[in-house]
Amino acid sequence: MSYDEGMAVRREVLGDAHVDRAIANTTDFTADFQDFITRYAWGEIWTRPGLDRKSRSMITLTALIARGHHEELAMHVRAARRNGLTADEIKEVILQSAIYCGVPDANSAFRIAAEVLAAE
Repeated sequence: MSYDEGMAVRREVLGDAHVDRAIANTTDFTADFQDFITRYAWGEIWTRPGLDRKSRSMITLTALIARGHHEELAMHVRAARRNGLTADEIKEVILQSAIYCGVPDANSAFRIAAEVLAAE
């Protein structure tokens, strides 16, 4: 898939404001990484036919909770809402993650998700 197609999906999932900030903050040092995630994460993985975007968002939230990637978690809670997840579905993902990822990680995820959802 082309860079432009990956960028279109990236914008649909994350929103123009986030993508515009990422592009504005790109340097010579990070340009190859931005190209990589646009082409492969957004252009190849998020566009595969096997899962819909809502399912991909649920998986992504769980992975970010498990790894403690809080900044990315906040961004992907917003993306999950754009992809059709309700606040209750996000809550269920976090509850499920509590069992398999740990209560402290879920506690942090609930705090982050609550802040994102309150800002809507």
